[in-house]
Amino acid sequence: MSRKKKNKTNYLFEEVLNVLKKANNQSLNYKQVSAELDIVEDFNRLQVLEILEELAEKKHVIETSRGKFQAKSANQYITGTVDMTATGAAYIQVDEEGQDIYIPSKFTKNALNKDLVKVYLFPTGKGKKPEGEIVEVLQRHKTEFIGTIQISPQFAFLICDSNKIHVDFFIPGNKINGAKNGQKVIVKLLDWEKGEKNPSAEVIRILGMPGMHKTEMHAIIAEYGLPEMFPSIVESEANAIEDKIGKKEIENRRDFRKITTFTIDPVDAKDFDDALSIEKLKNGHWEVGVHIADVTHYIKPGTELEKEAINRATSVYLVDRVIPMLPEKLSNEVCSLRPHEEKLCFSAVFELDEESNIYNEWYGKTIIYSDRRFAYEEVQDILEGADGDYQEELRLLDSMAKKLRAKRSANGSVFFDRAEVKFKLDEFGNPLGVFFKTQKDANKLIEDFMLLANRKVAELIGGKPKSANTDSDKNKKKTKAGEHLCVYRVHDTPGEDKLNELSGFVSKFGYKMNLQNKNTVTTSINKLLKDVNGKKEANMIELLTIRSMPKAIYTTDNIGHYGLGFDFYTHFTSPIRRYPDMMVHRLLEAHLAKNTIFTKND
Repeated sequence: MSRKKKNKTNYLFEEVLNVLKKANNQSLNYKQVSAELDIVEDFNRLQVLEILEELAEKKHVIETSRGKFQAKSANQYITGTVDMTATGAAYIQVDEEGQDIYIPSKFTKNALNKDLVKVYLFPTGKGKKPEGEIVEVLQRHKTEFIGTIQISPQFAFLICDSNKIHVDFFIPGNKINGAKNGQKVIVKLLDWEKGEKNPSAEVIRILGMPGMHKTEMHAIIAEYGLPEMFPSIVESEANAIEDKIGKKEIENRRDFRKITTFTIDPVDAKDFDDALSIEKLKNGHWEVGVHIADVTHYIKPGTELEKEAINRATSVYLVDRVIPMLPEKLSNEVCSLRPHEEKLCFSAVFELDEESNIYNEWYGKTIIYSDRRFAYEEVQDILEGADGDYQEELRLLDSMAKKLRAKRSANGSVFFDRAEVKFKLDEFGNPLGVFFKTQKDANKLIEDFMLLANRKVAELIGGKPKSANTDSDKNKKKTKAGEHLCVYRVHDTPGEDKLNELSGFVSKFGYKMNLQNKNTVTTSINKLLKDVNGKKEANMIELLTIRSMPKAIYTTDNIGHYGLGFDFYTHFTSPIRRYPDMMVHRLLEAHLAKNTIFTKND
């Protein structure tokens, strides 16, 4: 080949490759490429075909089907998280907004559910869903798995409980470690060699026989990686905390011990992190205090208690037990607002009239004395007319709560009143029956005052103008550099596609929705939930409506809370069981002390 011909061929190579690169992932044949290059002679068009085949042979381009070629994309490999199906096929979630990548079962390599993987993307035509092949497991989500062991003379297999684990685990005979056939066990993944059908593992814990209450509860705890006990160093720190409140500490706090105060909680609750106080003022208004356990007074940054709380993040409630965020010494004793005991609190105190209009607010450290521990059922009986302790105060608070609820409704709050499924257990924790627990006025009374405190704390830290006593879009804003930092609980507006799907579905049952704007959407959702109440299709439509909503999240960027209809909202009221509430307590304390280190740009 002459030097001149070689240069001309190289030039044509580049031209052909550029045509494919500019084709936006479209596959082209040699005739289409030639047309783009204005090549009409048959000899030269065949030369284009030869170049395409050579480019494919050298893996510069891909032959997507016979005679059709596509340029390799620079973004041909992506990383994402595996969502495995029971059939062994998988979907790769790249991000929350992106489209999932489908992986046929023969291309999942040795990946397991929730592993972080590297994926090769197959070229796809316009309008086709993306597919790919897992080429590497970058990080295992977990290495311990739960299931039932099936033992043969020389080896065993683990059949996993989760249908997201699509393979059985091979266990060599010397790795069974005393397990008996049919028992539920935990195994540890050893390896999964290339070409092997099954991963190999060893038994590390025997849970017991399937179906037994103790076995199944320990299996659930292990499956989700929940801690069964606190480290000894954490327990030691908790036990060293002084129960007695010192005189100097009391002097530095606002004293509510002589003001009527009580808690309202589920009948089986052990940790009481919120209380209400009520007192009539000389001007005829009422002062209502929302008192929250002052957990951060006892748990300091950098301590083992703090580290453990961060690691656990929240308390976890199972059907027969609670896995607490804090040790029992704190959650059930020192911090719990138990009746007839003096307790330290962080409080939000409001001056209201009987229409629930707010005239003054106060926030700060307090000491309280709870006069009564109420269960929801006791309060509900009083609200329905029965005689009982503090009946006048409870009925007044209920009336105020209903006024707050009405204002929330007027400002666009969405009301979900789905029944909660509860289990009746015997003394050994075995289920005896199932019943539905609905939200009644007693529950809503507490909820409305907790919502008030959460909203007002967020407004205070977030910088909402004090003159604004109502929620409106004009006050909505994002936290900007230089403003006080706040951990918000936000809830974005529903996506148009999901709302259209919901509207189309419920229309088949004769329900109509107006999706014209935010206000009509909220009104339509509330009307829909009211209209379906008591109907056969109620549970299904309520569930689909919830699923049409985005999930609420914690963030320092405030976009408001769509579901509640609030421009500002946070979690302040449950620091015994939620670490974000502890964060908000510290931020509020810094704000009240005019501590400016907590800013967005720090």
